[in-house]
Amino acid sequence: MTTAKPKKGDLLIAEPSIIGDMSFNRSIVLLTDYNKEGAIGFILNKPLNYTISDLIPELDASFKVYNGGPVEQDNLYFIHKRPDLIPNSVEISLGIFWGGDFTVVAELIAENKLTANDIKFFLGYSGWESNQLDEELKSNAWVVTKNNYKKDIIEKNYESFWKEKMVELGGDYSIWSNAPENPSYN
Repeated sequence: MTTAKPKKGDLLIAEPSIIGDMSFNRSIVLLTDYNKEGAIGFILNKPLNYTISDLIPELDASFKVYNGGPVEQDNLYFIHKRPDLIPNSVEISLGIFWGGDFTVVAELIAENKLTANDIKFFLGYSGWESNQLDEELKSNAWVVTKNNYKKDIIEKNYESFWKEKMVELGGDYSIWSNAPENPSYN
């Protein structure tokens, strides 16, 4: 299930030991790039209390916005599975694309040609400098898994995602699936 070196398109699952880190506690990150210069990804399961229309009032849509990570939280990013409609997209892997022409995205939303199952918005991203993610992996901060959901990961229910992954990993991880997010509540 886990891989030694992550690849673009893999998932980083926060180890249960990441407690107190508000960004990454119980996070699942889609790795959008990984190379010798570093890594970039988006936290998939941390919704914010915003919709896209809260941030861009001209867009009359209730698409949720997620906390993509602690870097550049004043910038809006998106991943999607509609490169046929959104020009200048960059393929991450398995039918998932990053970015593209936002003017076209806004038009598609206004014309109801994009749904929440097609696109996911983020404020900020998760970034690691050269070797930083490798060091975090050595210290067992993350479990790396393949993205078996492929492009359907965009539709995944965020509320139970981390818990599901703990059960899926099995062994000692299963115990963590029912633990409260804040251990002091136990």
